[in-house]
Amino acid sequence: MLRKLLSYIIPIKIYKTNSALSKTIEVTWANGELVLDSENTNYSYGSLQRILRKGLKHFGFEKIAKMNNALVLGVAGGSVIKTLVDEIHFEGRITGVDIDPDIIKIANEYFNLNKIKNLNIVIDDAFEFVLKTKDRYDLIIVDIFQDTKMPNFLFEKFFVNRICFLLKSKGIILFNTMCLTPSDNVRNYDFIKEFNDQGYKIQSIPRVEIHNELIIIEKLD
Repeated sequence: MLRKLLSYIIPIKIYKTNSALSKTIEVTWANGELVLDSENTNYSYGSLQRILRKGLKHFGFEKIAKMNNALVLGVAGGSVIKTLVDEIHFEGRITGVDIDPDIIKIANEYFNLNKIKNLNIVIDDAFEFVLKTKDRYDLIIVDIFQDTKMPNFLFEKFFVNRICFLLKSKGIILFNTMCLTPSDNVRNYDFIKEFNDQGYKIQSIPRVEIHNELIIIEKLD
């Protein structure tokens, strides 16, 4: 409790480790809450939770709560999953996919992710998972970073077509991107401009928490 109170004055680091995939991972008390950070950016809770919460609010919590099957690609500490369960009261099935077993261990130990009954965690590469899964989803959240970098495959047409294929009727994709350089802005602009599937609607919410842009894809039928 003392560390929590002191964290309103100064961040207090309580755990730090190295991961082959995520490099440095830190758990810190900041402004009265536990957050998970990589070397250069927030991975879960804190600003990242606010970013994805804003995307979910765009559709309305009531609409999200009525969905049955959600897929989260990129779990980290599981802050968006906690938003789904604790704030939206989502009672459907949640599948969380993360490539890094070390970060899931931390999520379980410090953020009690393993106590969420309707959550199934899969340790796998997101690209490989979406190729293999036979399920269909009402909501797909893409939140994949390696520190401040985003894997190139996320913006490739094959991957985008595949996750669109996995959507149920009226399904939603919430894609969190980071824009740190002019080339990142161009990448997102081109991605949105070149998306031309008539069965879907694409839009963006730019400059969320300064450096993030949410790209939203909705299946129209």
